[in-house]
This record gives sequence, structure tokens and C-alpha cells, in this order.
Amino acid sequence: MTDLLDLPVTTLQGTPTTLRELTGGAPALVVNVASRCGLTSQYAALEALHEEFRDRGFTVIGVPCNQFKGQEPGTAEEIAEFCSATYGVTFPMTEKLEINGPGAHPLFQELTGVPDVDGTAGDAQWNFEKWVLSGQGEVVARFRPRTEPDAPEVRAAIESVLPG
Repeated sequence: MTDLLDLPVTTLQGTPTTLRELTGGAPALVVNVASRCGLTSQYAALEALHEEFRDRGFTVIGVPCNQFKGQEPGTAEEIAEFCSATYGVTFPMTEKLEINGPGAHPLFQELTGVPDVDGTAGDAQWNFEKWVLSGQGEVVARFRPRTEPDAPEVRAAIESVLPG
């Protein structure tokens, strides 16, 4: 398996980087996001998790995706403005990526191969699918879109990878 933390990504601001650089090699929650989705309100809980756990070395990483009914049509600037103005998002975000199909970014080629809590791997079902990564880049849990970011099982998975 590829080291997920070293896969190249580009930030929403256009800066080439890796997940390791975005997280400092600390635990993270990677989420494919969209601004015009019925689940977009999850941004609030994602930001709250980022705020609550960042002093313990945790970060949320948002990955905009327009593959689900065109629900993330904006430019990078429009996405950044929406997230900041509407939800006060401070966590890092990547450029828009494809997460399913033949054009899937290598990060999601790896992530979608990890089974969810029901043992099912494969394509992301919709926007706001979530993956908890350890500081070593191991995927420790996968949660489907309708699982809220602050659900007890998501919080438990995050706590399991935090130091101390």
C-alpha cells in the first residue's frame, strides 16, 4: 500500500503539498465535501471537531468533489469563500478532486479500498464520506455520508488515534 501521507495533493489555494505536510504527520479526518449538498451542514460539526482536537495534533482535511450531481461547481476561490463565510472553516482543504472512477485521485484509490463499519469497500456513496487516519497514515475507520462527524463512533475512532 502507498503511504497515504506522502501522496501529492494541492491545496485549495493552489500550493502543492502532501497530507503529511497538511497534518504534520498527526491524525486526521479526511472528508469529501460539497457546498450544495443536503449534507453541507456537516461543515459545522467538522469545524467543531477540528477546533476541539487540534491542540492534540488532529486536523480535518476537506476535499471538494463535484462528482455527485455537480454539487461542488464553484472555483477554488468560491469554495474557500463559501466555507469561510458560511461555516467559519479553518481546517485545510485541497483542490477539487475526483474520488471515484477511473479518474480518481491516488489518495481516494487507496481510501475507497478500505471497508466501512459494515465491511463494505468500494466507491464513496456520496459527499461527506469520512476516513480517520492515524499519524502514520493508516486508515483506522471509514464512515458513510449520513454518519454525522460528531457521532459517537466517529469521535471514538478519532480518540483512538490521538496521543495521550
